[in-house]
Amino acid sequence: MVFNVMKIKIKQQSPPLKTAEVDRTDHLIIALPIRKTARTWPPFPYAEVIKQRWQRVARHKDTTSPLTTELPNRRGTLLTFSIIEPEINSFELLTRARRLVAAHLENDPLSIAVYIPGSDDTLSGRVAEAVIAAAAAGVADMPRFKRRRDKPKRLRQLSFYGITAPVDDTRSLAAAEGNNLARSLTALPPNVLTPWHYRARIQALSQERGWTMAFFGIKALKRLQAGAFLAVAQGSEEQDAGIVRLRYTPPGDSDQPPLALVGKGICFDTGGTNLKPAKHMLGMHEDMQGSAVALGTLLALTRLKAPFPVECWLALAQNHIGPKAYKQNDVVTACNGTSIEVVHTDAEGRMVLADALALASREKPAMIIDYATLTGACIYALGTAYSGAFTNRPEFLQDITAAGAASGERVWPFPTDEDFDDGLNSDIADVKQCSVEGEADHILAARFLNRFVDKGIPWVHVDLSAGNHKGGLAHIPTDITGFGVRFTLQLLFDTGVNRIVQKKD
Repeated sequence: MVFNVMKIKIKQQSPPLKTAEVDRTDHLIIALPIRKTARTWPPFPYAEVIKQRWQRVARHKDTTSPLTTELPNRRGTLLTFSIIEPEINSFELLTRARRLVAAHLENDPLSIAVYIPGSDDTLSGRVAEAVIAAAAAGVADMPRFKRRRDKPKRLRQLSFYGITAPVDDTRSLAAAEGNNLARSLTALPPNVLTPWHYRARIQALSQERGWTMAFFGIKALKRLQAGAFLAVAQGSEEQDAGIVRLRYTPPGDSDQPPLALVGKGICFDTGGTNLKPAKHMLGMHEDMQGSAVALGTLLALTRLKAPFPVECWLALAQNHIGPKAYKQNDVVTACNGTSIEVVHTDAEGRMVLADALALASREKPAMIIDYATLTGACIYALGTAYSGAFTNRPEFLQDITAAGAASGERVWPFPTDEDFDDGLNSDIADVKQCSVEGEADHILAARFLNRFVDKGIPWVHVDLSAGNHKGGLAHIPTDITGFGVRFTLQLLFDTGVNRIVQKKD
C-alpha cells in the first residue's frame, strides 16, 4: 500500500562533481545557491552551456520553474537546474525541489545525482533535505484501481555531491513514510475503506510496528456513555464504527505521560439528514484524513524511536442518512457528562472528536494534538494552502507558527477567546454543537472541542484546510496532501513544545 521510503539510499560526497562523473550520469539535479541577479557563477561541469540555456528561458518564464534539458554529452544526461536564493523560505524550497525532481521521476530512474556547487553548509543541507522529501513523496505508490496499473517507482538512490556537512536524512524519510501512509489511506474509495476495513489495516500495521491496540466498539462506547460519537454512528446500517486506541512505548520503556494524537476518521460523510448537495458530497471519503495524519505521525515517531510514549486515538465512523440517523434538535450526552444540542448533522466531525478527546484526556497525557478536516469556514478563511491552528495555551502560538514556516506545512493560528462561546449557548443543553448562522464556525468548532479537553492538558487543534490542494502543495505532488506530519515533527522536536512532551525543565 505504501512505498517504503526507507529503501532510498542517501549517498554523500564532499568533493565537487567532475565532468567525467556527469558524463556517466543519466539523471542530474543542479541547485545553484546564488541570487538570480548574480552575473558570476562558480565553476562546475557544463556551467557555460547551462548558463546560456538558463538565460534564454529565464527571459520568457517564471524562474521558479527549473530548466529541464539534456546535456551535450554522449549519454544525453537529463538535467534539471534551478537557482536557489539564500533567503528562500521552506515552503518555496520544497516547491522548487518537487519541480526539480518531477522531470526525473517521469523517466523512472534507479538513481539521481544532486550537485549543490559553492554552497554554505546550512543552505546546502536545507536544499538536500528538500530534495530528499520531494523524491520520497514523488515515489509513493498511491492507490489505483485501473485495469492497467502503473508500476511502482524504482528510485533507490540519491547521490549528493559538494556537501561537506553530513546530511541527516532520518527525519526526512520518517516524515515521508508517515505522509505517504496518510495520503494512501485518504485516497482509498469509501467502499474499500469502511470503518471495519480501516480497523483491519490499522491492526495489521500495529502488529508490524509493535504498537498495543484496543478498540472501543458500539457496545463499549455505550458503556462509556459516549453519546456524541454514538449519535453520528447510529445512522449506519453496519455497526462497525468505534474508537481505536494505539500506544507506542519508547525503547527502554517510559513512565512519563504520553503525547496523545487524536484524529477524525469519518470514512464517508453524506451530511446526514442535512444532506450535502452532490458537488459537496463528492470527495467525502477524504473526511477521514485527520485520522490518517494522526496515524502517519505515530508511524513517523515510531521510525524515529521518539523518547516519549505516544497514544493515538482514531474516531472511525460514517455519517449516513437513514431512519435511525441523528437529527437536528436531538440532545445527546458525551462521555464527560456534557450535554449537546444538535444543530446541524453535517457538523459530525466535532461530535466524534468530542468523545475521542474526552477519552484521551482521561489518560492524563502530557499534551494532545488533534487533526481533522473539520470546517469549510477554515477553507474560506485561509484557502487550501494553509491549515488552521488553535490552542488552549496562548504561549504556544509563536512555536506553532514557527513550526509551520520551518516545516513548509504552513499553519495560521486563530483566536479562541471565551466570548466566542456565546455563539454556542443552548436553552436546553450545556452547549450547542454549532451555530446555525455558521459565522466563524472554525473558531466555534475549536471552542466546542475545548470543552472535552481537561484544562490542565496542553492542546493543539489542527483544522486541515490544506488536506486537499489542487495540483499538490510544497513537495507533495498529489491533490491529497497528508498535511500535518512534517509540521508535527517540527513542533515536537524543534520548538519549546519539546520541553512538555519530554518533561524537560
